[in-house]
Amino acid sequence: MSGILDLLNSDMGRQMIGGLSQESHQSEDKTASVLSMAMPLLMGAMKRNASTPEGAAGLLGALSGKHDGSILDNLGGLFSGGVDENVKQDGLGILGHVLGGSQDNVVGALSKKSGVDTNGVMQILQVAAPLVLGYLGKQKTQQNVSDQNGISGLLGGLLGGGAQGGAGKEQSLIESILDGDNDGSIIDDIAGMVLGGGNKSGGGGLGGLLGGLFGK
Repeated sequence: MSGILDLLNSDMGRQMIGGLSQESHQSEDKTASVLSMAMPLLMGAMKRNASTPEGAAGLLGALSGKHDGSILDNLGGLFSGGVDENVKQDGLGILGHVLGGSQDNVVGALSKKSGVDTNGVMQILQVAAPLVLGYLGKQKTQQNVSDQNGISGLLGGLLGGGAQGGAGKEQSLIESILDGDNDGSIIDDIAGMVLGGGNKSGGGGLGGLLGGLFGK
């Protein structure tokens, strides 16, 4: 199964980056930088939340209803003329639920690492969150996921669970960002892990990802 960062390298991902860049008034490379770190973090937070039966049931319910993936069917419409306020409010609700008290910590770390101010990071995240859930909803339907083990496996796979031993380390890095009151330096480790610096030789890292995104 392809990981969440493969989505950013797809046509749909490029459309997301372009739309979010316009929405947040940030350059496309900075927008891509925020997304490439934020998407695995959001997935990791969802995986942690889904580790309880209640959390898994809540996530499955959301993915079967409002977040079934239909938001991805018309990205052009979503971004034309500015994103609808309802989508942004929905995104804020998702971030609050998924990140909880760690939200400021995550936003601050992403801001420091990407060079985008915290307002810009929030503008990107609040629209990215419904898109990530929509992507999960589509994957859930395609793979016929219906229980806690299934949703945990789906999230683990999208986080790169197939990598040799990398997933556990990745998850613990993600959890330390979500749990800690650290200064954000650990996001360097996450960036290295999720952007391929950890277990691929060559072509890894943010430069490799962005090169792929923009055909450099």
